[in-house]
Formats: sequence, C-alpha cells, structure tokens
Amino acid sequence: MNKITFPIALSLLMLTSACVSLGNTEAPPAFLVLTAQTSTNEDILNSGSAEDSILVSIPDVPRRIDTNRIPVQISDSSIAYVPGAYWADKPAKLMQELIAETITASSGKLVLDVAQSKGQSKNIISGTLSRFGIDEEKSVAIVRYDAIKLSAEGKIEKRRFEARRNINIIEADQVGQALNEAANEVAIAIANWIG
Repeated sequence: MNKITFPIALSLLMLTSACVSLGNTEAPPAFLVLTAQTSTNEDILNSGSAEDSILVSIPDVPRRIDTNRIPVQISDSSIAYVPGAYWADKPAKLMQELIAETITASSGKLVLDVAQSKGQSKNIISGTLSRFGIDEEKSVAIVRYDAIKLSAEGKIEKRRFEARRNINIIEADQVGQALNEAANEVAIAIANWIG
C-alpha cells in the first residue's frame, strides 16, 4: 500500500468503527427459567428399553417466540418485548424440559430426548408451542401447546392445551412467574393425557 492510500484507508476504518454500535452488552440482573411444580426425587432412577420410553421432542415455534425475550401482543399486527426480561434458554427448549420432567414425575416412565433415544422410542410427544407470551389488551400470560402423541401401536392423536394467568403489570418478575404457572398447567395436562 503506498504512502497516500494508507492514511485514507486508516481514516475510513476509524470512521466506520465509530458508526458501528454493538448495543448494550450489559447482562440482565437475572435470567428467567421454568421450574416444574412436580419433579422427581433425585435418588429415583427410571429404567426401561428405548422402545418403551417416551420421547419428548423440542416443539416447533413461530419466529416471535424463537428468542429468549418475552413477546407482548400489543395489537393484531404488532408485538413488543418485555424490557429486561430474558429466558435462560429459548422457550421451546425450556418447555420440552418442563414437559419431560413433569411426565417423569407423574408417571415414573422413562422419558428421553432425541439424542438419548437414538431414534428407538416408539412413544413420541411433539407439537407446536404457538403462544408463549403476554396479551397486553387482556392483561394475561398465555401458553398454548398443540401437542401430537404418537403411540407405539402407531396411533396418532392431536390436542390443544392452553393456560392463562392474569397479570397486573408487565414487568419481568411478574410475567416470568405467570408464564411459569401457565406452562406448568399445560405440562401437567399433557402428562395426564399421556396417562
């Protein structure tokens, strides 16, 4: 690079870096999680064959939920996100873990994820987590899961599970607690459905 173009390139680089904003890199004070209301005893180990186990897959989600933020439906055509509220993981993964834990605790059956089952589980729970957020107009937290149950005999059933919790104010702690309660209600209903 000659002596004239080097200073020009350097100044352009400095101008470009001044225009780039990396955003707020400060971590939130805490991350939200889903905590199972019914959980297994740490000393209890379930066993069984992979074929007889229950596979709980990670649910599909629409893009507005495929984030660690909490969506707020503010109109039919627009959403925002709760300021300062961040999940420790994406809702699809948190919901999968909650359902698996709840089924294990309530049924005592061996519950595996996709990696653990290695494609051998014949009893599969999958579906779509279509709502996992706040409806501002109705002041409610909503969890909606359209579940699909495939049994070892090849029977397929589909059922919608939905739970709502009223909220007084849209802030991180309150919406996190409301969504945790609603998610647990859905997980317990799915566990009962499985039997």
